[in-house]
Amino acid sequence: MGQHTSRSVEALVEQLSKLPTVGRKTAQRLASYVLKMPRSEVVMLAEALVAAKDRVVNCEICYNVTDVSPCPICVSDKRDRSVICVVEESNDVTAIERTQEFRGQYHVLGGVISPLDGIGPDDLRIRELVGRVSAPDRSGSLEVILAMNPNVEGDTTAYYISQLLTPLGVEVTRIARGLPIGGDLEYADEATLSRALEGRVALG
Repeated sequence: MGQHTSRSVEALVEQLSKLPTVGRKTAQRLASYVLKMPRSEVVMLAEALVAAKDRVVNCEICYNVTDVSPCPICVSDKRDRSVICVVEESNDVTAIERTQEFRGQYHVLGGVISPLDGIGPDDLRIRELVGRVSAPDRSGSLEVILAMNPNVEGDTTAYYISQLLTPLGVEVTRIARGLPIGGDLEYADEATLSRALEGRVALG
């Protein structure tokens, strides 16, 4: 497909097409939409992009994305500190929070074990999870819910983590199979996620 007659538009299309799942045709449609937007809205969009890049950090405790570390969930007195839900990405935290059912804390791994993609346990925040679980200042019982996506990589990651945590005297559970095999947590509806959390099963 030929380039646009405007170098500025072509540069915008090129940058937009670098986003995941955005092909050149979609990038062209987005660029066309941007051109029709009021300048004030384009400026707001640009400022939001730069602000997100400059200000967003990972929480020093759970590694979720946040503007301030520790994040509001980790410092909240209303959250149950005896339960940690382990998820793959920050989008999964958002999905689970939408259910308004889970009141514990989180731990974001930053992905899953995937040898084909060159991702091993050391590339994830598994060591940090073990550190949280075995912290000397932690007292009382602890449940770790493994909320990996129901696919081969998610199952592999959940099994690996359960083998590390079970010997530490931690109750390790896995969310129920209310989710379709191969599905992603972030795209599941609230009712399905709620049932998956409620029906979690013990591992190990």
